[in-house]
Amino acid sequence: MTSGDDEQYNGAAARLSEYVAERELLLAHLPAKADRSANEATEAERIRRECQDARAAFLAAHAPELYRRLTDDLRRPLRVDELAEAAAELLPGLVPTPKQLAEERAVIQANKEGREVELGMLFAAILRLHTEGTHLIESMLQPTRAAIDALPGFRRTGVADFGTVLVERKGDAAWLTLRNLPYLNAEDDDAVAALEAGVDLVLLDEDVKVGVLRGDVMHHARYAGRRIFSAGINLTRLRDGQISLVDFMLRRELGYINKILRGAKPWLALVEGFAIGGGAQQLLVFDRVIAARDAYFSLPALTEGIIPGLANLRLSRFVGARAARRMIMWDAKISAEDPEAAMLCDEAVDPDQIEAAADRAVERLANPAVIANRRMLTLAEEPLDAYRRYIAEYAIEQAQLLYSENLRISLERTWTNRAASKKNRT
Repeated sequence: MTSGDDEQYNGAAARLSEYVAERELLLAHLPAKADRSANEATEAERIRRECQDARAAFLAAHAPELYRRLTDDLRRPLRVDELAEAAAELLPGLVPTPKQLAEERAVIQANKEGREVELGMLFAAILRLHTEGTHLIESMLQPTRAAIDALPGFRRTGVADFGTVLVERKGDAAWLTLRNLPYLNAEDDDAVAALEAGVDLVLLDEDVKVGVLRGDVMHHARYAGRRIFSAGINLTRLRDGQISLVDFMLRRELGYINKILRGAKPWLALVEGFAIGGGAQQLLVFDRVIAARDAYFSLPALTEGIIPGLANLRLSRFVGARAARRMIMWDAKISAEDPEAAMLCDEAVDPDQIEAAADRAVERLANPAVIANRRMLTLAEEPLDAYRRYIAEYAIEQAQLLYSENLRISLERTWTNRAASKKNRT
């Protein structure tokens, strides 16, 4: 940056901070969101819209300079959570502070101010930039501290316990078992962190040639004794305000899922029970998928009221455009034995044969030639720049949906249906 550019940036940053601070004072004088009258809700929305317009104008003009200041001119890799916190400190008013995010997390989703939309704006602006966006993606591909710390013990014992995820080395493979048992292996912030650490461990351990993901045996009354692959996003946590844009939505896509796709080792998924929502999304980055014959796949995006991750980018490659729309927009459910399931899984076997099928697949995937071929397939099917452009728009679109009236209605409808179902069972 020249001295003139530097002066222009500093002036714009100071004006933004002052402008937002004035309006935050107005917002602070209003009751909490749940207690506002219709007029007060309209006033709060006006204040927030004015602030977001000012932030959007600043980012449109200065996002490259901002990111380079945050990363010491691209010399400092920052993860999404670190970047958000650094931006809040460097430029007050651009994004919420850790204190503001903690206050938001203390209330249910419907009663939040929606401050994470500001984070969606920040990450969209950065990821739209080729150089800076690529730097952020590459920063998120670095191994997590949790995995680095666990690596010596894993090399020694072949076991690593990340709570929600257990990693066990068996021959050439490392098996990741998802065990978010109270929620049928639905994903939440904690599960995403554990999955990323587990994926990192597979990539870091030179003795592991293949990664395997499966769900644990359930304790839930309806599925007791059965393995379940994934129930998608944890809707209970989402309703309670415990699903984060940064630590769930963005960390998930830029973290463990992208590491599975672009890492230097092949991956196998074992689908038992069902792969709903996020579980079905996961399958789109695996090299081989084996399903039990009684399993099924679904992507109830409209029912949930959110965007199904990167399924909108990837699903059509597997099942075709029409089937992708049926799954995403019409809640189409595909059984593992349906003819179209061949586009989502490579084998459907009897439940008691799934481990034998997995052993055969691991032996094949451990072939050294697999690594080069999967890398070339990924380059052809999903170039990094196409991924970057999609996830830039995903960041802001998903942030807005998280605080939409449609999501509130969807969550309340889910809760009403669950209550009715429980009543009928009793």
